[in-house]
Amino acid sequence: MPTDSKLSTDQLQRIANDLRDEWPTGREVDFEEAVSFHESLPTAKQFATVLESADRPLLQPRAGVPCLEDQISLLRYLQDEGAADLLPTTIDSYTRDNEYEKAEEGLAASRNSEADELNGFPAVNHGVEDCRRLVRALDAPIEVRHGTPDARLLAMVTLAGGFQSFEGGPISYNIPYTKRHDLATTIEHWQFVDRLCGAYTERGVTINREPFGPLTGTLVPPCIAIAVMLVEGQLAATQGVRSVTLGYGQVGNLVQDVAALRALRKLGEEFLPDAVTVTTVFHEWMGGFPPDEARANGVISLGGATAAVAKPDKVITKSPQEFQGVPTKEANAAGLRTTRQLIDMMIEQDIDLGGIDDEQRLIERATRALMDAIFEAGDGDVAEGVVRAFETGDLDVPFAPSDAAAGAVLPARDDDGRVRIFEFADLALPDDIKETHKARLGERARTEGRDQSFRMVADDVDAISDGKLIGRPTGKRGGASDAD
Repeated sequence: MPTDSKLSTDQLQRIANDLRDEWPTGREVDFEEAVSFHESLPTAKQFATVLESADRPLLQPRAGVPCLEDQISLLRYLQDEGAADLLPTTIDSYTRDNEYEKAEEGLAASRNSEADELNGFPAVNHGVEDCRRLVRALDAPIEVRHGTPDARLLAMVTLAGGFQSFEGGPISYNIPYTKRHDLATTIEHWQFVDRLCGAYTERGVTINREPFGPLTGTLVPPCIAIAVMLVEGQLAATQGVRSVTLGYGQVGNLVQDVAALRALRKLGEEFLPDAVTVTTVFHEWMGGFPPDEARANGVISLGGATAAVAKPDKVITKSPQEFQGVPTKEANAAGLRTTRQLIDMMIEQDIDLGGIDDEQRLIERATRALMDAIFEAGDGDVAEGVVRAFETGDLDVPFAPSDAAAGAVLPARDDDGRVRIFEFADLALPDDIKETHKARLGERARTEGRDQSFRMVADDVDAISDGKLIGRPTGKRGGASDAD
């Protein structure tokens, strides 16, 4: 069972030495030389500095292709034509599964083909110098975005390569992403990642860490998402990380999303040590998108409007081509510009939305209850506690593929489109909060003239891709009419 204790320098070095032999580029990593490279970078490429000093929400897309020159070209386009403030490098699926030989085959095939044979940038295969060429070629800071349960070698190579922000965490890159990885083991793996980031930070090179807030991206109740963010933030802080960006994925109800982002910042500053600078990131809708690009732009616009009101430090944007898979660079840049337009038009407006304070209080109370259960399960140790909380169902994530989570909690929207909990299973929430959720779902059931049932859950999962927010039966309030 892992414990929330800081790895020693000897432990960090021993693990790093073992990892060097997993792929040849691991032997290129030289920590002292890497620190010198980071120190040579201008302020405009220092991720934490740019993010933490911003006076408006910064925009960052997702993007990754296999070949270095193509990745440089893609990011340069998003920087210049999309006006991205921060840039990503999205890692391919083989690397996420530590299958570097298959990634090498895909990279070689991509170099000899007009088509991309990988769905991202295989940074481990490219190695330290190629990563530095990428960092040198762009004007904005770049973050590693991936989805890797065991990201230790990826972190070694990319951090040595000049990246200064690393996404993910032991829960958020296990529970929503994989079935076979043991949660206790992924926590230990990510303690190495966080300790490595902490080691750079202690040498004056601040590495930003960003847990993945959307989790499964499918109607995740805000209290669950925020609790996971707080745990991963605390685990990172123990290892010496001093810049943490806590994430949250849009659910689509403006009031609830604004309340959740405000709760995320407040609770992050409360639960994480004072030495940690807490920032927030808002992910535009992570569920299914409408196939029609005009309607998809409507979804993106709602995300931009939400960001303008809530004012997170960063927004992860989407494109109007989300339905079809990987967007063109033009569509990706268009999603950036759409979001920026909404934010720039609305951010100076004094918009007063009723109900935000009440919703925020409800989210905060529920999140505190989950955190109390985690601390109690681990007798004050958050690493041990979160493993045990998932084992007992005190903490759960809806629609999770991982064997480490029960996946028994089910969400549905209430009559206003806010995400409530339809099936609590063993989730550690007090009875009065449960009754609030049940009552809100009951109001919807009466509006629609049907019983509360799993049908509501299923209807809501596809609602936005069908052009709605709430999955109402045909002809009910806000639903499709017979003429549609």
